[in-house]
Amino acid sequence: MNVIPPTAARALDSMGMFAAAAAMPEQLASAVGAAHGLDGLPEKAYVENVVVLGMGGSGIAGDVMVAVAGPFLPVPVSVVKSYDLPDFVGPGSLVFAISFSGDTEETVEAAGEAADAGASLVAVTNGGELAGLAEEWGAPVVPVPSDIPAPRAALGAMAIPPLVVLEDIGLFPGASQWVALAVDQLRHRRDQLTRPGSLAEELAQRIGRTIPLVHGAQSLGAAAALRWKSQINENAKTPAFSAVYPELCHNEIVGWGQHGDVTRQIVTLVNLRHDAEHPQVVRRFQMVSEILGEVVADVLEVHAQGEGDLAQLFDLVLTGDFVSLHLAAQEGVDPGPVPVLDELKDRLGQG
Repeated sequence: MNVIPPTAARALDSMGMFAAAAAMPEQLASAVGAAHGLDGLPEKAYVENVVVLGMGGSGIAGDVMVAVAGPFLPVPVSVVKSYDLPDFVGPGSLVFAISFSGDTEETVEAAGEAADAGASLVAVTNGGELAGLAEEWGAPVVPVPSDIPAPRAALGAMAIPPLVVLEDIGLFPGASQWVALAVDQLRHRRDQLTRPGSLAEELAQRIGRTIPLVHGAQSLGAAAALRWKSQINENAKTPAFSAVYPELCHNEIVGWGQHGDVTRQIVTLVNLRHDAEHPQVVRRFQMVSEILGEVVADVLEVHAQGEGDLAQLFDLVLTGDFVSLHLAAQEGVDPGPVPVLDELKDRLGQG
């Protein structure tokens, strides 16, 4: 889908990030077909635990699994965003190694440990070292389309295949139907977000040059809030932070007892809401917003729409992606390149 960003941003969007965001519904739909019917998957009876390996834009796919499939899986699921693999990983483990490039060193190293431990592996990548190793190990590979401009623009292509694999094994029945509902909601939301004066554009204007603090509830809200934070970091090149209910009610809110004269100039609170919130969390949102309303620049709220947790999570994700792109456009920033990440990887590669 050809999406024209705001006039001021056209020349700056060198990697087509606006168009990539708008293509998310089709990306989810295509990912289902790419992941169905893989050879070499373990039988349901032999899977004792599920582990997702990944970093950054790839790693959040694990958070999606925890939020959407975790409550229904008959086995525990863990997300590893590091070099180190948990000691419990062994022949009864199903390990998803997710890396957009296939060269993420943390993921490649942890995947190697998993293979040595006798785990069943599934790689989700568009090539690189991970794809080569998976071939050596005889592990199935779900290809990530090569025309996606950056890892952060490939969340659907990386988060959906593990859910479909779990469905094929028999651990998460109905995954494809939930994806279909998410695609329907994303198409509806995209139509809204690509119009002039959209919700995303309005939210970006209200955030302005303040620092967003994004609050979400439980695992679904945690994944959405982390996505908002990381997209604002990478697309708008600006600080952003996230926290999760109910945990933040046991620590973070105490930190607002001082410096209100400063924080009300520089921080905007963004509440991400969804239908699966615990009743006490609903009350906590209201109370905390009242407390923080006196010490932040603004309090914004975004309500998820769609049928099912997956649809609501990706509805929040897509809205946040467009907010981050509009924040970049407002400041005349190219949302695509991330030179500081490239520099860091180069320096690490030099030993």
